[in-house]
Amino acid sequence: MKFTKMQGCGNDYVYVNGFEEKLPEEKKPEIVRRLSDRHFGVGGDGVIFINPSCEADFEMEMFNADGTRSEMCGNGIRCVAKYVYDKGLTDSEHISIVSAGSVKYLDLTVEGKTIVSRGTVTRVRVNMGSPALRPEQVPVVAQGERAVDEPILADGREYRMTCVSMGNPHAVVFAEDVEHLEIQQIGPLFENHERFPRRTNTEFVKVLDRQHVFMRVWERGTGETLACGTGCCATAVACVLNGLTDETVTVKVLGGEILVEWDRERNLVFMTGPAVTVFEGEVEIDV
Repeated sequence: MKFTKMQGCGNDYVYVNGFEEKLPEEKKPEIVRRLSDRHFGVGGDGVIFINPSCEADFEMEMFNADGTRSEMCGNGIRCVAKYVYDKGLTDSEHISIVSAGSVKYLDLTVEGKTIVSRGTVTRVRVNMGSPALRPEQVPVVAQGERAVDEPILADGREYRMTCVSMGNPHAVVFAEDVEHLEIQQIGPLFENHERFPRRTNTEFVKVLDRQHVFMRVWERGTGETLACGTGCCATAVACVLNGLTDETVTVKVLGGEILVEWDRERNLVFMTGPAVTVFEGEVEIDV
């Protein structure tokens, strides 16, 4: 099976062209776990299949590294956009991609375009839609219409979280010392907490100023990653809800920077960041 390794701010996935590679659905979780393994497979935070779609220009079918499905991936969807343009599956610099029934609209930045060259995509701006804030939409067990600065107990310690869904669940926790946070111990406590019926991604955030924050993320089904696009969006929304930043904020992650804008008037979140092809290859799989 042919594949392409791509990354957005270090959030790396194995991408498979679903137009050409046909795999049995029941085999995909096992194949994903094997491909994602950084010692015995290709290595990545998961696997994304790029498929034809009747709802949008393309479909993104995303799996976490543990073989579970996920609804949305902000860094992943930018790389899908780069893939379909760079591979000639589309000539448009404005495309739509559906993931788990939700359609997103993307604007591609193409560099190196000439009369004889179509150029390549370097950055992508994504309309991520409206953040979902009601507890049942996230979902999270909480009282009231929004879980903002909500207390939560984990391993006997109280934290304060703000919960947002950007198509997938997020719990944003503000802290002063994010750099030295023992995320390998704390992350799983949030991911598998009884208050999150579908588990959760967790962002630990330090506010630097009104336009900049630093974030580390524990991703559901994967662990700590170098970046999380939907997590950056959820972080920006949480910052605004708590009065900590402006509506446009640069989120610094371990793998780079992602710009997020929450247009409050239209209630739309826009995410802009890089998309990079790392390498391509072919791997033997048993189907």
